[in-house]
Amino acid sequence: MLKHILAICGVLIYAQLALGQLGGLNTYEFLNLPASARISGLGGNLISVMDDDANLAYNNPSLLNPSMHGQLSFNHSFHLAGTQHGYFSYAHHLTGADMTFHGGIQYANYGEFEETDEFGIENGTLNAAEYAVTIGAGKEVYERLALGVNAKFVTSSLGRFNSTGLVADIAAVYYDTASNFTATILFKNVGTQISTFQEGGDTEPLPFEIQVGFSKRLKHLPFRFSVVYHHLDRWNVTFDDPNSEETTLFFGEEPPERSMTSIWFDNFFRHFIFNGEFLFGKKDNFRLRFGYNHFMRKELTTTNFGGFAGFSLGVGFKVNRFRIDYGRTTYHLAGGINHLGITTYLKEFK
Repeated sequence: MLKHILAICGVLIYAQLALGQLGGLNTYEFLNLPASARISGLGGNLISVMDDDANLAYNNPSLLNPSMHGQLSFNHSFHLAGTQHGYFSYAHHLTGADMTFHGGIQYANYGEFEETDEFGIENGTLNAAEYAVTIGAGKEVYERLALGVNAKFVTSSLGRFNSTGLVADIAAVYYDTASNFTATILFKNVGTQISTFQEGGDTEPLPFEIQVGFSKRLKHLPFRFSVVYHHLDRWNVTFDDPNSEETTLFFGEEPPERSMTSIWFDNFFRHFIFNGEFLFGKKDNFRLRFGYNHFMRKELTTTNFGGFAGFSLGVGFKVNRFRIDYGRTTYHLAGGINHLGITTYLKEFK
């Protein structure tokens, strides 16, 4: 018991001392992009729903279960600035081992760029792309408790610079089907670079974080809500831009200085992602989704005009043998992303 208390205290102390800035600190950030259109429509993160969607196992392998057996899924998002991102996966349950496995490939293609020297002279073109090959397994170890682990081989090619890495996700989930309640803890992106972008260079940190979350389906309403708390290992996730200029109010007054209480609550809520899903039909074959990511909103809104940054919407429905999903996430006034997904079971074609 004492060891557990000391470990928790160590995490909290580290979290209090951590710097606030998150962007630009890690490599392989594409691993944090939502794997499916359903996840995009739910605020970009969903780690605590135990159902038949194998795409959820990309982040949380403890959600793998027998209902995913034979599921084949393909998701593609039309990201900003022409970036193409997607995820292809398959899940399989082994009855003898009472364990569910999945495998998938995530890709992010950034397109073609002009290569210039320090004087701006063009020397041709270069391409940039990143891939992650994922293999994972999940198993119920006790009644209502399941564990899972993912192993990911990552390759990143940015022009002439290349890097490879090994990454793991480790998770546990508690689920109570009687009360339709699920809670989980996830250790995300544990690992290291195998080879660095520059030969002999120092290894760069990965986007590691600890997440916790819970989901609850209401008894008398076809609705399930989820809450995710990200960066449990890091308290301060705010960023003060030293180049930002002071804004003024409508009549030229300067805004009042923010209190420490206001700053604390702002930082606290940046850790949360809230989402909900309406489930209609006998087998939940029609679904409406929405999500809100407070961190995304605070980081990507423009001064004095928030717009819909941080909000997301989605829909899912089944047509014959296929489940179709669409998700829309607003990143900025400049635009957002459209995410499409299609899922089926191989047994449907026998």
